Amino acid sequence: MIIANFNELRQLAQEHGPKRVAVVMADDEVALSALAQAAALQIATPVLIGEEARIREKLAHMAKSASLRHAVFVPAPDAHSAAQTAVALCRNREADMLLKGHLRTDELLHAVLDKQSGLRTGRLLSDVLLYEDTLSGVRRLVGITDGGINVLPTLAQKKQIIQNAVLVMHALGLARPHIALMSATEAVTEAVPSTIEAQALSNLAAKSELGECEVFGPLALDNALLESAAQAKGIVSPVAGHADVMVVPNIEAGNLLGKAVKYLGGSPCAHVVVGAQVPILIPSRVESAEDKLNSVALGVIVHSRS
Repeated sequence: MIIANFNELRQLAQEHGPKRVAVVMADDEVALSALAQAAALQIATPVLIGEEARIREKLAHMAKSASLRHAVFVPAPDAHSAAQTAVALCRNREADMLLKGHLRTDELLHAVLDKQSGLRTGRLLSDVLLYEDTLSGVRRLVGITDGGINVLPTLAQKKQIIQNAVLVMHALGLARPHIALMSATEAVTEAVPSTIEAQALSNLAAKSELGECEVFGPLALDNALLESAAQAKGIVSPVAGHADVMVVPNIEAGNLLGKAVKYLGGSPCAHVVVGAQVPILIPSRVESAEDKLNSVALGVIVHSRS
């Protein structure tokens, strides 16, 4: 079964849950609201890390917090110690994933990437965002990577970014996902370096070096998602017009595209960082509880399929 929307994503997460979600600096009302919904759906078992008094104060102001009454509280006086505690719980298999609460992303990732006590695996970490795309006339989940971790990835890093995205899409039921290598144009030109890298990655894929996926590029946004645009430009590839994942050239492109599908396109979203020992959820502070719930559901599925 291929997961086509976030309702189906949550239903699949219920089949694989609950998973223990460690919320780092859990005195964040939106994160708590998402966890309350996840607990009620039996997707997640919350582990709340931080100052218990502050967390309980937030819970007292929430209308629907009954599902958190059995949450585990783990004391931590500040963001640094909370991040270290959360990472230790995952290393000791006392938690299954991390969810960022009231702290900066770099504070959490500093603990995750610690060479001695972190959650490194030897793989590159990268962020995969999912949104509901309707351009084809059929609602489906499409990925964007990497708009959250790697600023200007090298060719070798992009190879790993693709492999991480393929892992996520396999978890959603896509046996051979279509990976579009994005640029401003579909024409290969030295004036646009991302087109050169896209061509090189396409050649690697042709040698079966990128796993079970179809990879093609460079592609511009229209001919990655619209079959009519691909046909108009004479692009012949199963990926063109049918991209399941868009691999962007750099973090600026990924961040802008991710925000565009959400704020301009109005789509719900979810995203997960893969490549560590456990899924890591680093939602923006302005993301809704619904989107954070989607991210928890995605993390549950990725964890169970890893």
